[in-house]
Amino acid sequence: MNLLADALFTLLWVAALALTFVPAVPATAVIWGAALLHEVLVGFGELSRADWAWLIGLGLLAMVLDNVAGALGARRYGAGRAGIWGALVGALVGALTLGPPGMLIGPFAGAFAAELLAGKSAPAALRAAWGSLLGVLGGVLAKLLVHLAMGWLVLRRIF
Repeated sequence: MNLLADALFTLLWVAALALTFVPAVPATAVIWGAALLHEVLVGFGELSRADWAWLIGLGLLAMVLDNVAGALGARRYGAGRAGIWGALVGALVGALTLGPPGMLIGPFAGAFAAELLAGKSAPAALRAAWGSLLGVLGGVLAKLLVHLAMGWLVLRRIF
């Protein structure tokens, strides 16, 4: 049963790593579910409470990074409060209306439009929008690194 449980966790974790790049798919929850399924199959004998605390903490970190990265990128590139809110709203609207491409287009368009509405010049608004796009991409990279750490944490215990 351990071999099956180990293989199942590994396959689900690798799938979750690929899903990290698909917006609005809860790849973090897939990793949590894979770890829980593994533990159910082996009788809760391989991951300690401390391991679970780390998994939960890392997962929450991944979610925070995913949700605020675009706004932080916009801020870094000169966006004001309007641009930050525009990036956040744009990410949500983009994901709901355009699917995966909307997670890149939405924050960019939202930050750009909000900065223009707030009275900034087109070049300044474009700079803030570019920052939101870089933030989203940086957030995906950071989330991937956290997901790698989550898998490594489990793999070092089960193998």
